[in-house]
Amino acid sequence: MIEIAPIAGDADEQLSLDAYNEVWPHAAFGLAEVHSFKSTLLDHVDLLAREGGEVVGSGFSGIRPGFPELAFMIVTVLRGHRRRGAGTALYRATSDWARERGLDTLEVRVADDDSKSLAFAQKRGFVEQRREKGVALDLTAIEPPAVQAPPGIEIVTWAERPELAHGMFEVSVEASPDVPGYEDEQQEPFEDWLAHEMQGSGDRPEATFVAVAGDEVVGYAKFSLTDAMPTTAHHDMTAVRRAWRKRGIARALKTTQITWAKANGYEQLQTVNDERNTAMRRLNADLGYRPSVGQIFLRGPLA
Repeated sequence: MIEIAPIAGDADEQLSLDAYNEVWPHAAFGLAEVHSFKSTLLDHVDLLAREGGEVVGSGFSGIRPGFPELAFMIVTVLRGHRRRGAGTALYRATSDWARERGLDTLEVRVADDDSKSLAFAQKRGFVEQRREKGVALDLTAIEPPAVQAPPGIEIVTWAERPELAHGMFEVSVEASPDVPGYEDEQQEPFEDWLAHEMQGSGDRPEATFVAVAGDEVVGYAKFSLTDAMPTTAHHDMTAVRRAWRKRGIARALKTTQITWAKANGYEQLQTVNDERNTAMRRLNADLGYRPSVGQIFLRGPLA
């Protein structure tokens, strides 16, 4: 008999995260990142699935400010406990939660090497929307690339120039709609963007790099870091203003990140890019990034 219940306290929250990290080890998080992420959402629910008192899976659903018209859903069932109804029960419970909030669409993601989870979603009417290709760079096998900023461009850290925050926001407002998959995302106001996108537990000013031309911010790139993967840094965002593209600014930002990561003891860099984002995928390949686990996004009905 599968029992589904919301988490009740810190111990349950850790059990939910443990289930997620076991299923998604290549994208693991710590509780600090979970708390930061939850604080960005309009609403959320965190569920545990138990069988005979034993945790067999977890379910999480939330409503993001940028996409208030749908709820995203993450269902994880531990290996050895699958095909026994836990995933379906979590899907139903998440659907009930979304329905109570007037929503009728769920978004899910599955790893692109997990054909069984993909089949689970498709069987329930979920339709693929887009794919993000995963790549990784082994920092232990390379020497840091030369950082060559274009003429008139200086690369600084946000820690060095904290007053550049609003300039980075302006870059984000212009560049985010150009990122495949995020064309329809609603942009948050500056203060919310700053708190949610730049000041989470995985965000560090010294690991955020800004391209400036005189007093103008023309691009930035930042990492997302977590103690759950202490030797891996995740590329979070690389953005350049439209009028400054195709001049080598993105390359200069990314090579600066590689140099910083290697100097600070990181052994691997990871990122995902929509398969339509050919410019960034080409740059990553040129810098030595190699294919790794990606993800597939699907949307579908409530149970």
